[in-house]
Amino acid sequence: MKKCGACGSWILMGGKTDGEAHYCNARCLQQGVLLKRSRELPAALLQQKVNEVHDGLCPKCHGSGPVDVHVSHRAWSALVVTTWSSRQRVCCQSCGTRDKLMDIATTLLLGWWGIPWGLLITPIQIGRNLVGLTRPPDPSRPSLRLENAVRMHLAMAALSSAAQPADRKAA
Repeated sequence: MKKCGACGSWILMGGKTDGEAHYCNARCLQQGVLLKRSRELPAALLQQKVNEVHDGLCPKCHGSGPVDVHVSHRAWSALVVTTWSSRQRVCCQSCGTRDKLMDIATTLLLGWWGIPWGLLITPIQIGRNLVGLTRPPDPSRPSLRLENAVRMHLAMAALSSAAQPADRKAA
């Protein structure tokens, strides 16, 4: 059995292949290509860009930083259907706190209504947000999550600029 090179899931049947690497679907294949490209980035460029983002303005509210990756969690249910998700946002501490509080409120109102998963997942997602509120990223230095987000953004920009036709690059 093969393991996905992007998300780590086990691939039971099918999947996508890129040389020696295996991926569970086209989305993970795209992530794998980005990961491969991101490992080729110069360390000095990466560190410079990470520091620029960390010390820059918040992309969400345009307020002062420090900026980092903040994760919020939510759940909603309707009878026999329950969905839950986690969202990563590059933003300042106050925007990250606001996202967590909004997801706590959303989950409190809409998470309980599914049997059995809503009753189980709702307290977990609320707890994850509460832990995130008490343990925000260290404002004195960029987190590894921010470094990975910037790395993937730079890799995506490098791949898209390499894919442009030569006549558009010259313009």
